[in-house]
Amino acid sequence: MNELPKYHGAVRTKRTPDLHIPNEWAIEFKIARPYGDNEKEAENWSVNLLHPYPGNVSTVGDCYKLRDLQGTERKAVVVIGSEHVPPKISLTPMVESFEVVARYVAGMNLSTRIEVSVSDLIHPVHQSAKIFAWQLL
Repeated sequence: MNELPKYHGAVRTKRTPDLHIPNEWAIEFKIARPYGDNEKEAENWSVNLLHPYPGNVSTVGDCYKLRDLQGTERKAVVVIGSEHVPPKISLTPMVESFEVVARYVAGMNLSTRIEVSVSDLIHPVHQSAKIFAWQLL
């Protein structure tokens, strides 16, 4: 993006937000992988999405950070997940749980979920990817 004349090298990856596009977007990203590269179930993977307290590293925590971030940028959280084909553990219940916790526990005003799927990945465990995104309104 920095090579595009519109941005003049101003796009930054940072600690907060993960991606900052001045005057356009402040975006936080999370990875959701129910299985590790070793094919073993990752026991605590859901903590990355659901831990509902400000100041932590969950997606809900990212919502708090973005909500408090000063600036004119639109704000969004993105979760990049992986599944087997067919899923051994579906990401859908966790993503729906995130929406409930973010909206009704943390009081976040989220847009409708945007979801994109990518299949036929060459990784033996992470065979498909799902990208979920919400704008904080």
